Amino acid sequence: MFIATFNLAVRNLLLHKLRSFLTLLGTILGVASVIAMLSIGEGSKLEALEQIRRLGAANVIVRSVKPQPSNDTPAGTSTYVLAYGLTYTDLRLIEDLKIPGSTIVPSVLHKKNLQHGRRNLRGASVIATTELLPEVKEMEIKGRFFSAADVANSANVIVVGQKTANDLFGFEDPIGKSLLVGDDAYRVVGVVGYRDSGSAKAVSESTADQNKELYIPISAAQNRMGIVQRLVDTGSRQYVRIELSEITMELNDPVNVRPYAAVVRNILAQSHSEKKDYEVQVPLELLNQAEREKRLWNLVLGSIAGISLLVGGIGIMNIMLATVTERTREIGIRRAIGAKRRHIIMQFLMETTVLSTSGGLLGVVVGVALPVVFTMVLGITTSTSLISIVVAFGISVATGIVFGVYPAYKAARMNPIEALRHQ
Repeated sequence: MFIATFNLAVRNLLLHKLRSFLTLLGTILGVASVIAMLSIGEGSKLEALEQIRRLGAANVIVRSVKPQPSNDTPAGTSTYVLAYGLTYTDLRLIEDLKIPGSTIVPSVLHKKNLQHGRRNLRGASVIATTELLPEVKEMEIKGRFFSAADVANSANVIVVGQKTANDLFGFEDPIGKSLLVGDDAYRVVGVVGYRDSGSAKAVSESTADQNKELYIPISAAQNRMGIVQRLVDTGSRQYVRIELSEITMELNDPVNVRPYAAVVRNILAQSHSEKKDYEVQVPLELLNQAEREKRLWNLVLGSIAGISLLVGGIGIMNIMLATVTERTREIGIRRAIGAKRRHIIMQFLMETTVLSTSGGLLGVVVGVALPVVFTMVLGITTSTSLISIVVAFGISVATGIVFGVYPAYKAARMNPIEALRHQ
């Protein structure tokens, strides 16, 4: 009986191919939109989470922040020195905490022009730091990073990002070559391995794109670049005095991150009581917040896409009600020759199940293919999970069955005699 009912349902649907296809289209688009939107949302959130994880779940990052200009700040074509941000005094106060197993790495960001042969690059990010930076930040290095001896001797050595190396050296191996940074020559000792920065916004400005950054010993920057930087803005020249751009602290246990961050905030609040020119960033807190936002975002995207599934279910119900009206005499004949109400209900429910299942399967194919196309064409990160496919397909089948119950029940409740008289 089940097989016969299934075959009958397929034949009835094939009698009206265009109408059946248009009914399927609503379910196909609904399932595909659910899978595609969840894949795009999941991909973007995973990328953001990965950027946060690169900062280190056991790290505390303190950054210098330019304060808002006050009313007495010189304007127009003036020249003045603006001093703000972290200082070496702050670094010593943090080091005096002597947290067991902690690693503290200061860094200073400079903007310098680069030149190698006839090739040059303006406004490159040059980070002056210590030899401990690779220990606290995820870095893939070809060659080597500068050593403690290089820092102690203020050696003119530099580690360049892969993209910067490609722009300045082309197909040459940059290791061992000379590079002009501002007015000083440095010898390249390493290249930071290529990593795609992706489309998501970087969490930390100083670690936004390792492909473009360059790294030199902090002592070399102190001796050759100083701590006063010149910034030229529209109609004005400004000299900025920044001792340290960032201090990164890596702890041996993530449990100590929040208490340690609270202590660092208290210390800096006392030494920077006059102005708020720093921020304390805890990647662990950002990670937890991003995971909560990820779950909420997936729920919102799934709900929006689920509306299209609901519309598809309404379309199935509408078509089945029209089908019941068209096949009134058929229903009357079947009832007259002995078919029971449950047989009529089974017949129409089978047709809605075939519609919703077929639409769900085709929707899964389209929904899985769309994120791949988006990744290839637009370059965005997507991630299709098995659970999104199962949920979207299950909801499409359930929606078709639920919306097919009323038409099937209406057909089964017909009076056989009145059905036979129907014209």
